[in-house]
Amino acid sequence: MNLTLITALAVFTSTARGDSADASGITINGKDSGYRGIWYMNQPSGDEYVYKYSGGLATYCAKHQPFAVYCPQADKTFFCYGGTTTDSNDRLVHIVSYYDHKKGIVPRPTILLDKKTSDAHDNPVISVDAEGHIWIFSTSHGTSRPSYIHRSNRPYDVSEFSLAPATKTEDGKEVPITNFSYMQAWHIAGKGFICFFTRYNYPAERTICFMTSSDGVKYSQWTRLAAIERGHYQISAAGEGKASSAFNFHPQDKGLNWRTNLYYIETTDFGRTWHSVEGREVTLPLTDIENACLVHDYQAEGLNVYLKDIRFGEDGRPVILFLTSKGYESGPKNDPRVWTTARWTGKKWQIETAFSSDNNYDMGSLYVESDGTWRIIGPTQTGPQPYNPGGEMAMWVSTNLGESWTMAKQLTKKSPRNHTYARRPVNAHPDFYALWADGHGREPSESLLYFCNKEGVVRVLPREMPDDFAEPKVLKYR
Repeated sequence: MNLTLITALAVFTSTARGDSADASGITINGKDSGYRGIWYMNQPSGDEYVYKYSGGLATYCAKHQPFAVYCPQADKTFFCYGGTTTDSNDRLVHIVSYYDHKKGIVPRPTILLDKKTSDAHDNPVISVDAEGHIWIFSTSHGTSRPSYIHRSNRPYDVSEFSLAPATKTEDGKEVPITNFSYMQAWHIAGKGFICFFTRYNYPAERTICFMTSSDGVKYSQWTRLAAIERGHYQISAAGEGKASSAFNFHPQDKGLNWRTNLYYIETTDFGRTWHSVEGREVTLPLTDIENACLVHDYQAEGLNVYLKDIRFGEDGRPVILFLTSKGYESGPKNDPRVWTTARWTGKKWQIETAFSSDNNYDMGSLYVESDGTWRIIGPTQTGPQPYNPGGEMAMWVSTNLGESWTMAKQLTKKSPRNHTYARRPVNAHPDFYALWADGHGREPSESLLYFCNKEGVVRVLPREMPDDFAEPKVLKYR
């Protein structure tokens, strides 16, 4: 084993085994001893809830997508997450693995890199190209740390990655890509990658952008989508004929904890032009609060908007999932936290309330299925740490385009820690329908990772693996 790899793996205990590293010293390509998620907290609050938000945030945040991709060619769901070392709950390492649907097993996960932070905003996201190569985009929270793009050395294989020498076009020249935040990387067959991300102080404090690439290495210029007042959060979706972003904005006269309004913008020509949902072409970046892409004015109602997911229906029209609340602080004073859908009917936005939960950062995924069923998997039920992020996972179903919802099943019960951030894989296979983690809402803790099938059966990824492969066990309630 070379000295670079020994140094890179020194942060792990002897149970993590290293294989190889690239010449940069960034890529570890080691094998971990099991599945451990990162615990993270943000902004101490000085009250009984302890933090603005916290918990097991291995699949955080909603503005990172995707965390998993099902590939029928290999019959595997490939996934990544924010992991941690065997002797820590909060040192962020980027982990990649897969679930083998035919065999019902997972391997020892691959340690891609040490992000050298405890900040789960630096969690990775995953994409798979047409040849089956696995791509990992390693994000950064702001501009103080570098970002990376890796590509697997072999198709449908996560054992070894190489650092991609990614560049973007700037003033007619190719320059290295060294930093991006809140990455959402989608691969479109026959076209390549379209990526949505945030650039800080560009010029807004959080400016939302996009870029494209045919090969994952050479990217277009960074194009600003919007820079209204202090900036935005965005979520995105992409398919064969369309890519879109839904976003909110930070008012200039309030702190960055305030985010309001709901906007939607889309492209049908891989980013060459952008328009509102009605087809009205717009000039980028959007800089006015009132513009053609405004879905609903929540600022007038005094409500925060927390973005969760976006999907296209069978008719190609968008459905947006988001949550509204009265303020950013945890606790009952900002109730109700209302899960809401906005669906474009072809003539108007149809906005329907679904159900409520007890924290702004309760995050779930929306499924728009081929038979017309809408499904949400998320931590909507009160957990062991009430009013902290997450709770007990539940599965909700609507058969009337979101007009009403029924809880089909509560997926977890009597848990010691809150479950958080249920993520939908791209091309989700019925046997691996959502991925998430747990963690204590008010104090540092260990974090386990879970996935469920379409019927709501939950399995636990093994925290410790004595062998190279293991069968995830069905979750048993205490």
